[in-house]
Amino acid sequence: ASRGYYLGAMLLNFLAPETKNETFEVPVRTDISERIETDGVLDHDIIAEQTRAALELLRIATPDKVVTLGGECSVSVPVFTYLAEKYNGDVAIVWVDAHPDITLPGDDYNGYHAMALTACMGMGDKGIIGQLPAKISPSDVCLAGLRECEYPYIEERVQQLGLAHFSPAQLAHDSAPLIEWLKSNGKSRVMVHFDMDVMDPADIIAAVADGPEGGLKLTEVVRIINDIASAKELVALTVAEPMPRIAIRLKKMLSQLPL
Repeated sequence: ASRGYYLGAMLLNFLAPETKNETFEVPVRTDISERIETDGVLDHDIIAEQTRAALELLRIATPDKVVTLGGECSVSVPVFTYLAEKYNGDVAIVWVDAHPDITLPGDDYNGYHAMALTACMGMGDKGIIGQLPAKISPSDVCLAGLRECEYPYIEERVQQLGLAHFSPAQLAHDSAPLIEWLKSNGKSRVMVHFDMDVMDPADIIAAVADGPEGGLKLTEVVRIINDIASAKELVALTVAEPMPRIAIRLKKMLSQLPL
């Protein structure tokens, strides 16, 4: 999956329309032979290293707006916290995802990508969170397309944190509930995280997971994000967790040919 995300990022960049925007590539490790859990986080030291690299690029470039293509869900963490600092907290997050991504070190699952939103809110491993320039209040976070919490305590955590959340059914035909929340929130800017697993596998399979069914359709996701951008100033958009299954198989095939 990790190497697939890397290939997915390159593919998204290739497919994206050309713009005059400056493009940066965050260096990532692809030579990992052993995956180690430290302090409840898988690949802890590598993640801390790549977080530093992303923040360094942001501080050098000082962008006002950022589009992030590819990678797993934690790619939003450096960008969102950088922009939260830049705009003195005048930002809201809309997390368009099948999952809430609010696990913590010590929970049943140790993948950092599932801890991405809690990291944005300043919760998690101190070695990683301590690098982040700002944090976003749970009251400024909305989950859109949520349909799977995986563990009962994660569902309870959504309630404990007071996170606004809308199911695919609530947004399938109309973005109004989400836009109403966004306008009532009071922030003038918004950052959108779009995990491709929010989409219904019956419509398109573009992420690492192919379930559960009942997600948003691709056209619905496009409409929701455009409606958000019309309601508030969009300063960040992440398209995360692309998993180009056919491209991965073709890459493996090519590696086995006498080229």
